[in-house]
Amino acid sequence: MKLYPFYEVADEAMNAIKQAATIHQQFNCAKCGIKQTIETPNTFHKSGICEQCASITNIEQDGCNFMCILGVKS
Repeated sequence: MKLYPFYEVADEAMNAIKQAATIHQQFNCAKCGIKQTIETPNTFHKSGICEQCASITNIEQDGCNFMCILGVKS
């Protein structure tokens, strides 16, 4: 997964949230490299704990990305 600067990603995510998208922040563990998805929707964290190795990653420093869920009009 390609990582981008924290504040650029957060700004883009907030624009999507304003348009009714649901966002889940993603990051790569700085120790083991496993992609992590934070369960709390529409919230950006500056650090995260790896579910695989329990290492703490400084997301603000290392960068992140997000998963966007868009609603579908019927």
